[in-house]
Amino acid sequence: MPFDAARLRRSLQRAKADPKAIEEVVNTIWALVYEGMSTKEIYRKAFSLLRKTPGSSAARYKLKNAIMELGPAGFAFEKFVGEVLRNDGYKIQLNVMEQGVCVKHEVDVIAEKENVRSMIECKFHSLKGKSSDVKIPLYIQSRFKDVEATWKQMPQHEGKKMEGWVVTNTRFTTDAEQYGNCVGLTLLSWDSPKEDSLKQRIDRAGLHPLTSLTTLLKTEKVALLQQDVVLSSSLCTHPELLDKLGISKKRKAKILKEAHGLCAQTGNNHKDGKQH
Repeated sequence: MPFDAARLRRSLQRAKADPKAIEEVVNTIWALVYEGMSTKEIYRKAFSLLRKTPGSSAARYKLKNAIMELGPAGFAFEKFVGEVLRNDGYKIQLNVMEQGVCVKHEVDVIAEKENVRSMIECKFHSLKGKSSDVKIPLYIQSRFKDVEATWKQMPQHEGKKMEGWVVTNTRFTTDAEQYGNCVGLTLLSWDSPKEDSLKQRIDRAGLHPLTSLTTLLKTEKVALLQQDVVLSSSLCTHPELLDKLGISKKRKAKILKEAHGLCAQTGNNHKDGKQH
């Protein structure tokens, strides 16, 4: 595939990179590009160049990879999805045991908004190109119908619309999407539905996972995730979280500068991404 400078420029603009920095990155990549150069390698080089520029654009540019760094177990991804939904006005509960007509089910997220109650399962993949096939929505739909039958018997849910969702950080296969559409199961993936994908919801919310921060070491990210800190904005409101990691004052200031850049430039007023 030939190098698409316009596509690279758009991705840098979405990351809110400085216009001058955008042109420098595009021109540098142009000079380095060779026949057969993969999109992945172009991304790596662009990210490396962005990291050398002031501001937080590099952190925004690595959003998809940052989501994948929330693994490997997927628990942090469930919490992050919960925060995105909370920002959309949903009341959420995480890791809830729900009694179905037949058996009990551990549900990743229960979300309520207006008169709709949703059972949401999160399917996390730590590898790009890994899709959720039709077995996933088939399995989740059967669990949802079991739980839905119990919900409908509860007076507090009378008149409510019930929904089942599956959310993934990658994609669904064509068969999976076809099945979801057929049975009315909401499928939310990285780039689908076209006008309301997971990526678009994240962009609208202005939320960035903690793993977006380029100034944090991998071990530090893991330590914070283990404390249920999933949003970079948590460091803006709770800078003391870094004190527990033995980070020097100089590095702490650098990390907080990047975190505050993400909060300020996205208009993010989210108070706390830490689950209590």
